[in-house]
Amino acid sequence: MRTTWKFLLPLAVTGLLALLPAPDGLPLHAWLYFALFAGVVVGLILEPLPGAVIGLIGVALAALLAPWVLFSPAQLATPGFRAPQEALKWGLAGFSNNTVWLIFSAFMFALGYEKTGLGRRIALLLVKAMGRRTLTLGYAVMLADLALAPFTPSNTARSGGTVYPVIRNLPLLYDSKPNDPSARRIGSYLMWVAISSTCVTSTLFLTALAPNLLAAALIEKTAQVHISWGQWFIAAAPMGILLLALLPLLAYWLYPPEIKRNDQVPLWAAKELAALGPLTRDEKLLLALVIGALALWIFGAAWADPALVGILVIVLMLLLKVITWNDALGNKAAWNTFAWFATLVALADGLTRVGFVAWFGQWVAGHLGGFHAGTAMVVLVVVFFLAHYLFASSTAHTTALLPVMLAAGMGIPGIDLPVFALLLGTSLGLMGIITPYGTGPSPVYYGSGYLPSADYWRLGTIFGALFLLVLLGIGVPWIMMVA
Repeated sequence: MRTTWKFLLPLAVTGLLALLPAPDGLPLHAWLYFALFAGVVVGLILEPLPGAVIGLIGVALAALLAPWVLFSPAQLATPGFRAPQEALKWGLAGFSNNTVWLIFSAFMFALGYEKTGLGRRIALLLVKAMGRRTLTLGYAVMLADLALAPFTPSNTARSGGTVYPVIRNLPLLYDSKPNDPSARRIGSYLMWVAISSTCVTSTLFLTALAPNLLAAALIEKTAQVHISWGQWFIAAAPMGILLLALLPLLAYWLYPPEIKRNDQVPLWAAKELAALGPLTRDEKLLLALVIGALALWIFGAAWADPALVGILVIVLMLLLKVITWNDALGNKAAWNTFAWFATLVALADGLTRVGFVAWFGQWVAGHLGGFHAGTAMVVLVVVFFLAHYLFASSTAHTTALLPVMLAAGMGIPGIDLPVFALLLGTSLGLMGIITPYGTGPSPVYYGSGYLPSADYWRLGTIFGALFLLVLLGIGVPWIMMVA
């Protein structure tokens, strides 16, 4: 009974909206599609079922009800138009989307990091080199996340699954215990540096957060603006690099550890590294492959699509036995995300197909008509950022709000769409800091016992405000210059 309402509320939202009259200027079938889409988004937020299942249900229902929700009467009356076949083609289009395949490829890279132990080795090397002082240890935690970020689209896997298992061993070396007053000795500081760092690295690289890749696909579908890996990095680099350089120091000032130095941590890391031994064959091969992939993503777009690069690296990983096919089949996160995002891309594309995005853009433009284009763009970015308080999933946030925010921008005369799209996209990682549920690894650190609720909300507000100010103060003028 406790979860029944989670099943009923998405249905109720869809039914209620469908019963309301369509707004002026919006065709009935477009309004009915939006009602179905809104129910899917509510389902993604509440998660009565896994997100991929909800996405599949949404696509299946839209395809089944296509004559009423997907196609206009004029389309249905076109000679030779076959609604069932066209609906199926639309529903499966997401599975051939190149960005979806890039997401899948990046998850396989993360599997390689995990299986070979390269990710853990990188983290331990940094701790060994920089762990003598608490401040430099904070920088080591940040750099460990940064080193893994370009090839790990799940920040949960990167920070929660790779960095956290390493750093959770460190506070106990200082007699800093979870759920205890001693937590503030050093554990609280390290945990906050870790979660805030992964929010910034998630913004810095297109492939560091799965919703970034989803956003790129939705932006291309909705606004016809293509964003490459290099364009994303260039846009995010000034604010991302600045924040990463300052984060451990800011946390050191705003959430100061009681212990400033300990000589035991590098010794512990050295012992762990000794137990790992020298770089293995598989680690060396993986390192070469990911460096090659990164080089092609940045410089090779003219020769190979980024998704194809990812697929080729997977093939090489399999041929060289860095991973096995059974490893790939067992990577549930990759296959789940593949199905999830493929359906979300199709569903979001449906908003454009039925004309809802264009109508919404005109409606918002009418309400922001008195604003300067630059002011309106900043207002929409701020609303998009703060709306994350309502979401426990960056994916749900991206799916629900990104298309309509783009539509709003498209309806405002004079707005620079590439700049607006990049600002929305590069805000997705940053906004994860504001709540204990804002991004995948947040619950891991919130539940670590080192970050009490009051501290988390207070620091989330402070760092969230800082991130937003940097996005607006540095991101806006920089992206306007380079986009």
